[in-house]
Amino acid sequence: MRRKKKHEEHENHERWLVSYADFITLLFAFFVVMYAISQVNEGKYRVLSDSLINAFQNAPTSVMQAQTASISGTAGAMVQKGAILSSRPPRTDDPQHKLVEMKMRNIASNLQKVLEPLIKEGGVKVAQTPRGIAVEINASLLFASAQADLQVQSINVLQQVGQQLAQVDNLVMVEGHTDPLPINSFQFPSNWELSAARASSVVRLFIDTGVRAERMIAVARADTKPIAENLTEDGRARNRRVTIDILADNKEEIVELPDLKLTPVANAPGVAATGR
Repeated sequence: MRRKKKHEEHENHERWLVSYADFITLLFAFFVVMYAISQVNEGKYRVLSDSLINAFQNAPTSVMQAQTASISGTAGAMVQKGAILSSRPPRTDDPQHKLVEMKMRNIASNLQKVLEPLIKEGGVKVAQTPRGIAVEINASLLFASAQADLQVQSINVLQQVGQQLAQVDNLVMVEGHTDPLPINSFQFPSNWELSAARASSVVRLFIDTGVRAERMIAVARADTKPIAENLTEDGRARNRRVTIDILADNKEEIVELPDLKLTPVANAPGVAATGR
C-alpha cells in the first residue's frame, strides 16, 4: 500500500502579532493603573484617614501620633482649588474661617466707602480674590506721566486707605504695573524701575499713615501682568495701575472667600488715557 504523505506545516510568519498584542494589552493596563493611583479621591481618603485613626485609638499614644502625623503629611501634599497648598481642606463651618470671612468683608466695605467717589468715576476697582481683597487704582490718578511721586490730589485718598489698613493686622502687598512702552530716563532705565518706585511710594505713604512696616510688601511687575490689550491707548491706560492686595490672615490655609457682592468697574470709562 502506498503510504500517505504527511501534511507539511507551513511556518506562520505572523505569530509575532500574538506577542505584540499581549505586549500592547499589558502596556495599556500599566498606564491605566498608573493613572488610577495618581488620582486622589478625597472622599475615600477621608474614610481611610478616619478608619486608621479609629483603629489606633487603643494603641499607645506614640504609635497613634506617628500614624496621625503620617496622615497629616499626606493631606498637606494635596493641592486645593485655586492651586493653593493647604494642610487641610477649608471648612466653611469652622468658626475661625467665619471670623476671617467677616473680617475681610468689613475691610472691603470700609475701603469701598473711602474710595466710593473714585469707584464711581471708574478709576478704582475693589474686588475679592482668592488671597483676600484687591484694590486696583489707575496710575493716572496717582502719578504724573513717567513719574513715581504721588500727586497732591491722590495723597489724601491714599491716606484714608492707609488709616483703614492701620486698624487691621493683615499683610499688605502693593504692586506697581506699567504698559510695555519703553522708558529710558536717568531715573528710570526701564519699566521695572518705574513700577518698583511707584509701588514703593504707596508703601512709604501707608507707613507714614500708621501701617506697620513689617506688614508691607512692595512688588514691581512692569508690564508682565496686563489686564487689557496693549494695542490701544485705552488698553495701555488700564494696564498702568497700582494694585493693593490685603491678604487673608488665616495661618493654616488661604481661604477662598465667597462673592463679596462688590461692583468692579470693567472698562474704567472715566480714566484719562494719557501718560504712562
